[in-house]
Parts: sequence; structure tokens; C-alpha cells
Amino acid sequence: MEFKDYYKIMGVARDATQDEIKRSYRKLARKYHPDVSKEKDAEARFKEVGEAYEVLKDAEKRAAYDQLGANWQQGQEFRPPPDWNTGFEFSGGGFTGGDAEGFSDFFESLFGRGAGRARGGPFGGDFGGQRGGFSAHGDDRHARVQIELEDSYRGATRAITLRVPEFDPQGRVTTREHTLNVTIPKGIRAGQHLRLAGQGNAGVGQGNAGDLYLEVEFAPHRLYRVEDRDVYLDLPITPWEAALGASVKVPTPGGTVEMKVPPGSSGGRKMRLKGRGIPSATPGDFYVVLQVVMPQATTAAERALYEQLATAFKSFKPRDKLGV
Repeated sequence: MEFKDYYKIMGVARDATQDEIKRSYRKLARKYHPDVSKEKDAEARFKEVGEAYEVLKDAEKRAAYDQLGANWQQGQEFRPPPDWNTGFEFSGGGFTGGDAEGFSDFFESLFGRGAGRARGGPFGGDFGGQRGGFSAHGDDRHARVQIELEDSYRGATRAITLRVPEFDPQGRVTTREHTLNVTIPKGIRAGQHLRLAGQGNAGVGQGNAGDLYLEVEFAPHRLYRVEDRDVYLDLPITPWEAALGASVKVPTPGGTVEMKVPPGSSGGRKMRLKGRGIPSATPGDFYVVLQVVMPQATTAAERALYEQLATAFKSFKPRDKLGV
């Protein structure tokens, strides 16, 4: 995917104020409008300018874009990291004008096709109350947060700090941090949402405040990897444990368990500990992937043992099927 430098497209500095961005957009929109422009690539440039303005005029989109741009290096294919927007709190607003088809794949990969369009008409509320007073439900807000895998096994209460993009008095993007105490239920999985009622934007008139939805993902773990509700561990074992069988201790997020390694096991063998994955009404499983680790022969005695092993297994031909 090609990275698009929206600041370069708009002809403004990266620290430009909102007034500077708006003036540049008006100038470029007039210059490249397909109905009046004589430029050969007017339509394409007009769409490109509109896409850049759609991001840079919005504090939340601009902060997210700046976060991504800091990780981009010239000459490399642009691939947003999966956790690029973790910890940012965003409103439900998506496209504010134009047709979604006018935006590039780059834009849509970051912000989604038509994501978060207003519900219930242009105001998202209804007229009610006395004398035609206007009330509107506050917008919901969204954030992606990381938790530890162990929190899903036991449940926990965690203080989570979110960054909220906003404009300062000079019209430049800044971020404000706020911290919430969040109850993490036992058995929650990556991709599920926690709803914090009333923690979204304030309502208008008598309208209730919106909600804050936290999309959960697991922080990278030094031992485990997760697939849906199943958990995987690469477990090192010795050659003699693999050959002769053994009872070994296996660490799991729920505690250490004993597991029998069958004789004649090979590297890559997958063993299942049923029901020891992420807990739920239908709990996941815990998979142990055996990794046979060969000790190095660093002394004469150790090398002699390997030579004895080679002699004892002289008939063993692991490469016979390769024809060599």
C-alpha cells in the first residue's frame, strides 16, 4: 500500500493550524474542481485534496494519521501495524461529506468504508419536550485497549489510560489523557467490547450521554499466543524426553500443570490440554507444541556421548525420502 502524505498534498506544514488547512483546501478545491479546472488530472487531484482535508480537518483522524506517519519510512511499502490506534479514544463520527467511493484504499484501510455514519438523520436525535425543545442522545465513543491474557483467565479491575485527540486554542492537534477504572470480566476474548454506559459524549438538552465502547485485544505475551479462545505454548523438551517419554511441568495462564510426553514424540507435535484455554461457558483449549532442543557438545566427554549415539543409531536414515 502506498503511503499518502496528506500534508504535502495540501501544501501545508505538519504543524499547520486548522485555519491554514481550511484556507489551503478552499484554494485547491477551486483550482482542481472538475467543473471549472483545465488541469489534465483535475478530477483525480480534486479527490486527493478532498481525502486529505477529510483527515486533517478532524482532530481525531489527524491525530491517528500523525501517529501512523511517524512510523512510516520512505521507500517502504506502508503497512499499518495492527495496534496502531490502541489507546486512542474516538467518537463515532466517520465520513462527514462526499461519497465513500471517492476515497482511496489507503484512507479506507485506516478509517473504514463509511464507518460510524450518523444514525437517525443528520442530527442523530429527535425533537421533543416542551415548546419544541431539542434533545439528542450523545455520540458514542470508541477505543481499543490492551489487557493481559491472565486478566481474561481470572477477571480483574484495571486502570486504563486513554488519549483523546482535540484542538488547542491555536487550532493545532493535541491529546488529553484520562484514566478509567475498568472491570474486565473473566473469559473475555480479543475483539469483544466492554460497554461503559454514559462515558461517551454528553447529550443535548434532555438527551442522555453516549456510551464508551472498549474493544479488547491482548498485549503480546512472552510465552503464549492466542487464537480465538484457544491458547498456544511452545514447550522446549530434551531429546531424551522426546525419545523415552517424560512427565513435564507446563506453565499455563491458569497455573502450572503436569503433562505426559509420549515416548517417540517429535518436534512440532501438538498436544491438547482440554478446557484450559480462555474460560467461558464453552472453554477453549490449551495447546502445547513440543520443541526438541539439542544440547551443545562443548566438552570432550559430551562429544563422545554424541559419537556413541551416532554409532548406536547407525541404521537411522532421516533423509532417505529425499533421495540423497
